Amino acid sequence: MHKGLLFDLDGVIVDTARYHYLAWKELAQELGIPFTREDNERLKGVSRNRSFEIILEIGNRQMEEAQKEYYCTRKNGIYLEYLQTLSEKDILPGVQEFLEAARAKGYRTALGSASKNAVFILEKLKLSESFDAVIDGNKVSKAKPDPEVFLNGAAALGLAGCDCIVFEDAAAGIKAAHAGGMRAVGIGKPEILSEADYVIKGFEKITIEEIEQEII
Repeated sequence: MHKGLLFDLDGVIVDTARYHYLAWKELAQELGIPFTREDNERLKGVSRNRSFEIILEIGNRQMEEAQKEYYCTRKNGIYLEYLQTLSEKDILPGVQEFLEAARAKGYRTALGSASKNAVFILEKLKLSESFDAVIDGNKVSKAKPDPEVFLNGAAALGLAGCDCIVFEDAAAGIKAAHAGGMRAVGIGKPEILSEADYVIKGFEKITIEEIEQEII
């Protein structure tokens, strides 16, 4: 039995990926850089600064650091405008029930996300009380697949990495979990998350007991 559960945010707790895509696309269009949904897949689980660097690479563009910072800030402003409409109805199916059931059984829970808006998003979803700790992009300096965000999450719960299970929808997040000595449950398609210890489509009708059984 594990003691802690660490959750990524986007694509695991809530689907804000479409808002990220729309915000990045708007910015890319402004810069005259073509940006598709396929390109957007490369940004999953990646920090805001690195995401913008990838977009510049797609457009074969160079930019000064001050300019990069300006556009990253602009992208976040566009994204936050989209997030104003976020509410409890945007929580992915089964997530709230899974969190409540796991916490009732004594599991400690933490959020581990590259997003710098994680606290704001949890407030909009009314899920702040469902997590004992929140480690977001404001508290880490290294992006996944570096395990920093999950190691800090485990430490915030007073646990070792081996005592925790990570829930992730991105390959980089799965690698980060394993690099931190943790078990990793993928949320999504098995072919994309082939390195995960177990893959589920989502949290509907999934119990923590089933997860524990599958990752032994």
